[in-house]
Amino acid sequence: MPKDPCLPECGVARFLTLLNGPWATLIVRELLRGPHRFTELRDALPGVSPHTLTSRLRQFERHGIVTRTAYAEIPPRVEYRLTPLGEGLRDVLEAMGAWALTVPDSEADVTA
Repeated sequence: MPKDPCLPECGVARFLTLLNGPWATLIVRELLRGPHRFTELRDALPGVSPHTLTSRLRQFERHGIVTRTAYAEIPPRVEYRLTPLGEGLRDVLEAMGAWALTVPDSEADVTA
C-alpha cells in the first residue's frame, strides 16, 4: 500500500514542518549570505517580530540547521550561522526562486 503523502515520513511534509512559515525561509535566505547578528536579521526582514525571529532561530538550532555563537565581549555579541545541514538548503531556495520567476505575474496581466 502506498504511503500517505501527508505523514511525517514524507520528505516534503518534513521540510514544511522544519521551515514552517514564510519567515523561516527568509531567515535561511539571509543566513545563506553569511553569519548575522539578531539585529541584522531583524533589520533585513522588515515586519518580522522579535518573538517570531527568536522562535525560528531556536527551532533551527534544535534541528541542527543553525548554530548560535555567543562571544565573551562587552557588549555581548551573538552570531547565527548555518551549519552544513543548513547550507544544504541553498540549492532548494535557489530552485524555489528560479521556479517562481517562471510563473507569470498576475498583477502585470491585470494592469496591462
